[in-house]
Amino acid sequence: MVYCQGCPWACCYCHNPQLQPNAAAVGVAWSEVLELLARRRGLLDAVVFSGGEPTAQPGLAAAMREARALGYRIGLHSAGIYPRRFAEVLPLVDWVGFDAKAPFDAAYERITGVRGSGVAALKSAHALLASGVDCEFRTTWHAGFLSLMELDRLTRTLAELGVRRYALQEFRASGGVAFRPEGAPVAADLDVLKRRFAKFSLRPA
Repeated sequence: MVYCQGCPWACCYCHNPQLQPNAAAVGVAWSEVLELLARRRGLLDAVVFSGGEPTAQPGLAAAMREARALGYRIGLHSAGIYPRRFAEVLPLVDWVGFDAKAPFDAAYERITGVRGSGVAALKSAHALLASGVDCEFRTTWHAGFLSLMELDRLTRTLAELGVRRYALQEFRASGGVAFRPEGAPVAADLDVLKRRFAKFSLRPA
């Protein structure tokens, strides 16, 4: 896993808030990562670019090509923040884990703190599904920040878009996150979610 620094969104439940700033006091140069990958050929199968938001990196496509040239399969964790750059790297990846945070309207902005974030995410979701790249859509969820009604709207939309693999990830307070939703998670109607997607999984906190 390669964790990329920087993310323009400030999601209330961010698991890696230390990766939100564009610069970090301590980091590893891509050249060092590439040297490690060269030494580990035959022992590792894939490189997954995560974050932060990997598509915030101008050199993401070049890095993917260099890793692929070493024989690695390429994975990407993304929220689709930058639709153009996201679409540009899709031909270079073998698998995408796509974070769908809320219904693609004002609810998205409430989660991310950024105006227009739902529009960008929806555009990237369309590009991903049109590409045919193997993918999983997933949502981090707690009734304290995303209501059952909003979860229902989101998953209904994803199913209508053609999403086949979906995971519901229960919120887990970690990574230094300060957000603490009130109350315990309310059980979602898992039977409904199972019927909506060909492959559904629940990831407990």
